[in-house]
Amino acid sequence: MASEMIVNHQEKAYALLQADAEKILKLIKVQMENLTMPQCPLYEEVLDTQMFGLSREIEFAVRLGLIEVKDGKAILDKLERELSALHEASIRK
Repeated sequence: MASEMIVNHQEKAYALLQADAEKILKLIKVQMENLTMPQCPLYEEVLDTQMFGLSREIEFAVRLGLIEVKDGKAILDKLERELSALHEASIRK
């Protein structure tokens, strides 16, 4: 029973971190489409703040033993790749 609860908490933690990463991606998409361009300091500030916050969430989850370091790094790496692709696409417009 206890191991099932641990697995459940780990799955929830991973899902929440994934959802937060997706929220950041959506926020940046909206900002790029409607508000500012990637060269704007506001864009960079929002991106830096959001990425820092997510990295701290991941670090906390790792410290609690809810996710593995490699899984947290994978979440950040995937988000960075998606943001980079989004940035490249906006420059080509």
